[in-house]
Amino acid sequence: MGTTARETDRERHDEVPVLEAFTRFLGLQRGLSPHTVRAYVTDVGQLLEHLGGDEDADPLARLDLTTLRAWLADQRRRGMSRATLARRTAAVRTFCTWAHRSGHLAQDVGARLRSPRPNRHLPTVLAVDDAAQLLAVAQDRAGDDDPVHLRDWAALELLYATGVRISELVGVDVPDLDAGERTVRVTGKGDKDRVVPFGVPARRALEAWLERGRPALAGPASARALFLGARGGRVDPRTIRGVVHRLTAVAGVPDLAPHGLRHSAATHLLAGGSDLRTVQEVLGHSSLATTQRYTHVTPERLLAAYTQAHPRA
Repeated sequence: MGTTARETDRERHDEVPVLEAFTRFLGLQRGLSPHTVRAYVTDVGQLLEHLGGDEDADPLARLDLTTLRAWLADQRRRGMSRATLARRTAAVRTFCTWAHRSGHLAQDVGARLRSPRPNRHLPTVLAVDDAAQLLAVAQDRAGDDDPVHLRDWAALELLYATGVRISELVGVDVPDLDAGERTVRVTGKGDKDRVVPFGVPARRALEAWLERGRPALAGPASARALFLGARGGRVDPRTIRGVVHRLTAVAGVPDLAPHGLRHSAATHLLAGGSDLRTVQEVLGHSSLATTQRYTHVTPERLLAAYTQAHPRA
């Protein structure tokens, strides 16, 4: 059967090839994480869908600064958060620059698009005693030698000890771990590797997991992954998120996500006397400004530093 004029037109103006090329650009040339690539492509896909309309026109031909601003303003009116709007602005600006350089747009119409400042709500931070209580509960549960409980204990200890992102944690392979030196190699944003130290409690939990827990779950698909799911494959980030939420409830401490453990680790490093540069290296931030926004200094530490350093304190 022959195709209709409508079907031919739909194929001619289908934006999927453009999105596929943009996806390859983000992943291969920009080196963005898979999570960021998915978010950017989804945002741009919704923009192109918004630009739909007349079947006889190329959606990109209607793309200009006024249209972009109107699209974002409409989403703001619908209650989109400032953080999401900021990300979508970054996504379409990146797309417009790429589309102009690759010949899809005559001009970089997004160059003058300004990004709204996201609300800087800091994630929940555990007090040192609360963090200790959470990890004690995880250790107590692992006392039954259930492989899943051993994994949960080791995962939480490593999250708090290193401040790594949840995506970095689940991506760790067994060879990345050096228990003797107490370091772990993780791959962060932009496929950048860094080596992060951890302490004796984390090593103890990891050794228990590797000796008594992981062998019980290991399967053909788990030759390298450090942390495994119940079926033997690499553990899913959602599983670890669920573990953190459940164990904070059992421990009776403030509920938080894995990112809250990352923030708690950074905060406790600072409170213990670490400098921002060290925290920057531990967290894997490319810019010190990101670390300054991400962490906060307690009034007690600020007063102590002032008293120690100022000649008229």
